[in-house]
Amino acid sequence: MRFAVTVVLWLATTAALVVLVPASWLQKNIVDVDGYGALARKAAGDPALQSAMAAELTTRAMRLIAEHGGSADASQVHEVVAKFTAGPAFPPLFAEANKAVHSWLFSNPQSGQDPEWVVDLAPMLNESSVQQMLTSHHVTVPTKLTVPVTVSVPSTSQSLRQGQLSWLATWGPWASMGAAAMCALCGFLLLVAARRPGRALASMGVSVLLVGAAGWAGIELADRRIVTELNRTTGDFRTVGDVMVRYAKSSLHEWLNLTLLAGATLVVLGVIVAAVFSLRRTSA
Repeated sequence: MRFAVTVVLWLATTAALVVLVPASWLQKNIVDVDGYGALARKAAGDPALQSAMAAELTTRAMRLIAEHGGSADASQVHEVVAKFTAGPAFPPLFAEANKAVHSWLFSNPQSGQDPEWVVDLAPMLNESSVQQMLTSHHVTVPTKLTVPVTVSVPSTSQSLRQGQLSWLATWGPWASMGAAAMCALCGFLLLVAARRPGRALASMGVSVLLVGAAGWAGIELADRRIVTELNRTTGDFRTVGDVMVRYAKSSLHEWLNLTLLAGATLVVLGVIVAAVFSLRRTSA
């Protein structure tokens, strides 16, 4: 009977860990707007992303100049914009733009919001060096300049909708806290119920190792779905999306590596505790 209870508690602890590890990372880095902004700010230092945003901003700047009846050398405009995207002013502006994009997807729909998934490029074009170049061509950047992020496919049910992931923002924190509480409770009861605490501790370490390894496998399996979603993005935002996903995967890999390290530590501690108890019984 005691063995059966121990097995059930071990399975419950493992199940809680399966939810806790990915849910905690997702809440911290994707669902939380500040966490997502920090991820975007880090990705903004990538040369590929900077190049893609420079190309997009150059296209918008040239269009504004043409709309005001002017003309400009595209290479000169691109040179100014590229210096901006490679400079220190770009990452915080890119992060703020991504926070707005994040809000469209994770917040409840509100009246007055754009029905399409768009990014506002006006703050970037209003950056001092870019604005100075546009002013020389008699161009005043509008207060808002939205550009669609994805291809609009209203006829398909798979199209992204405003507030589509708001449920995740609502229930994500509760799922993380619930999984953490369940994991702690079941782990404690497992240690109490087990005849040999060392083995119980080591078994929890094995659970953590299994969850970490499963997370690595899950990332590989999710690649196809990620590529499908990225194919819906428009123009240079495809490259931006690639870089953002790469940095997100790198962050998750680090999270899973820490999980594996924690699992290995628990296994070692379990072996040590088991050895100590064995020595005590032998000496007794």
